[in-house]
Amino acid sequence: MSSPDIVGILDNSRELDRLRKEQEEVLLEINKMHKKLQSTPEVVEKPGDNSLSKLKMLYTQAKELSESEVNISTQLLGQLDALMPSGTPGQHRRRIAEGNEQKKKRMKADSDVSRLSPSLRNLLDSLANLKGEQVAAKVTQEDAEKDEWFIVKVIHFDKETREFEVLDEEPGDDEESSGQRKYKLPMSHIIPFPKRADPTNAQDFPPGKHVLAVYPGTTALYKATVVQTRKRKTDDYVLEFDDDEEEGSLPQRLVPYHRVVPLPQRHRQ
Repeated sequence: MSSPDIVGILDNSRELDRLRKEQEEVLLEINKMHKKLQSTPEVVEKPGDNSLSKLKMLYTQAKELSESEVNISTQLLGQLDALMPSGTPGQHRRRIAEGNEQKKKRMKADSDVSRLSPSLRNLLDSLANLKGEQVAAKVTQEDAEKDEWFIVKVIHFDKETREFEVLDEEPGDDEESSGQRKYKLPMSHIIPFPKRADPTNAQDFPPGKHVLAVYPGTTALYKATVVQTRKRKTDDYVLEFDDDEEEGSLPQRLVPYHRVVPLPQRHRQ
């Protein structure tokens, strides 16, 4: 395990701890508001009372923290999957279950699920709910010279093997890409896009930050650098893509916020 790998895992672990502590504080405030409303429900009818708006704000904050926890947990699982010495967890489980061991496989799956923490169960549920949505997917193998990321559609997520089945709906114009292509990919190869209908949960990348973004007019994602600060959550990002040089300079291109995701560690381009 290299030093950058350790640093990345530790950073995400600390962020996960921070999010959980903040969630606990918000839940305490929500419980206080519940008790207040249960004991004195007539308070909401008083002029100038903001109890309901405060409660709504707390629930919104709790929802945002929970979704942030899911994103960080996904990154952590991807980092750990990438460091496993031989194959993905799904491949390992399939080897165990070969032959006539279907009963053992079911028993093991039940045992695995029962041992999962609530946070991990919620994470797996949220990944399963990505069915039908578009995500960013790395379709190349770990030992490939370059990483290739495309927009794909999630067909299914297997909670046991922790693998995605995805569909590349626009595989390209080359001779080998005559139709839509399906892939089975580990969790570490998938990054959910921000919700277009809910920009409040989109991560905000500051100027100078390296990101992975969809190149305009294509379904491919490439490394880019954020150029300007956005005034609103719904504003497009102004980006400069690596290797996009025109007449000796990098042109600045607009990319919608819901087509920009964090740059994976050890990205190769």
